[in-house]
Amino acid sequence: MALSLSDIVEEARLSARALLDYGEHLFNPTVRLGVTGLSRAGKTVFITALIHGLTRGGRFPVFEAYASGRIARAQLAPQPDDAVPRFAYESHLHTLIEKRGWPNSTVDISELRLVIDYQRQNSAERTLTLDIVDYPGEWLLDLPLLNKSYEQWARESLELSREKPRAPLAAVWHAQLATLEPSGREDEQATLVAAKLFTDYLRACRDERFAMSLLPPGRFLMPGNLAGSPALTFAPLDVPPDGAAPEGSLWAMMVRRYEAYKDVVVRPFFRDHFARLDRQIVLVDALAAFNSGPEALHDLEAALAGILDCFRVGRSTLLSALFRPRIDRILFAATKADHLHHSSHDRLEAILRRSVARAVAKAESTGATIDVVALAAVRATREAMVSRGHDKLPSILGTPLPGETDGGETFDGETEVATFPGDLPADPEALFDGEGSFRGLSSTAAEASDFRFLRFRPPPLERDGDGAPALPHIRLDRALQFLIGDRLQ
Repeated sequence: MALSLSDIVEEARLSARALLDYGEHLFNPTVRLGVTGLSRAGKTVFITALIHGLTRGGRFPVFEAYASGRIARAQLAPQPDDAVPRFAYESHLHTLIEKRGWPNSTVDISELRLVIDYQRQNSAERTLTLDIVDYPGEWLLDLPLLNKSYEQWARESLELSREKPRAPLAAVWHAQLATLEPSGREDEQATLVAAKLFTDYLRACRDERFAMSLLPPGRFLMPGNLAGSPALTFAPLDVPPDGAAPEGSLWAMMVRRYEAYKDVVVRPFFRDHFARLDRQIVLVDALAAFNSGPEALHDLEAALAGILDCFRVGRSTLLSALFRPRIDRILFAATKADHLHHSSHDRLEAILRRSVARAVAKAESTGATIDVVALAAVRATREAMVSRGHDKLPSILGTPLPGETDGGETFDGETEVATFPGDLPADPEALFDGEGSFRGLSSTAAEASDFRFLRFRPPPLERDGDGAPALPHIRLDRALQFLIGDRLQ
């Protein structure tokens, strides 16, 4: 497809920024690590635990440079980009340790700089700057919009909304949509109503009973300072994919605002942040999909494929560093592994690997290195064997969040309980065989679900007299080894 003038200008901007970054990194070696994931995947907790472990002295036996003592120290440095909010590390750590609560979810982009003094394997002393960029995964799902017309996006959104289990959730929006005449005169009030009902539908899809992941445009659910602006006030219309909007029509109004959304929201994010990343971790809450049902798992699979398609991946070379930066390492991480007995950790990892298999095969052909891990950045549970009749079940012990329910019991947030969430299948394909492969909240009551993963509070921690206590984790060190271990050799 031939590049438009705007595309050529955008590429020139990216190349200019890449040259500037390359010049800076010659004297100050830097890795820009993107941390993202769809809603409630644990991005904030991951970054907080990573920083706390490196700066305080966590237990990272698999992170070679740290375990061998070659890292002399890691410390926070001033925020690198004046126009980007600082990641509120201290506040999030206080929430985790002092309040035993989970920090608020990511709703905007933020950054934090960590400077690591280390000794190379040849004994030379070096410094690596790690810039951590935290951004909502929903923003990634907006990037494909740059190559889609309003008509294409509208058709795809409508087709998706007519599938199970989305169709009932879209009923009110669809009823209003049927009253709109795309070729009629533009109508501000009708557009406001359509945008609200469309947003309500997207919000309903994200409810834990359904746990849908494909929900662009991402800013509709996290508008920030753009709430109420025309750039966030549009919705799909039932229009032909190859048609042309009449001047002054409702259709033309929607097209104009859709293009404004790309110009105001999507392109600046891609140019100023996304295109500058060197490494990337994508956090995935697969357990939420298991709770919901097969439709949520297939939706998650499609979302992960869409996310991977967004990355400019490939082996990093001098030429790419100068003119077209690429992400050369991507880690997909299934979070909340502590909600499962350790006997299921490898199975959780295998299921995630199956979910991204086709997309990963395509990316690996470019020379990029991609891996999958099951982890818990902060471990909230312990393990135990619980007797049930003559059987002993591999269970987990933890304190459910207040309001969590199981078996008709509502938890108060103070009482520790033992729970058996269910065994994941040894063969991942068993979960992908079709709509009836397993039962979830989207089709049955919680008591009849095949899986029920509760949400737990962070664990109580004992101080050792030397600052904040270490945060327990599962495989956080393996993630660090993959993401930056090669840069510390």
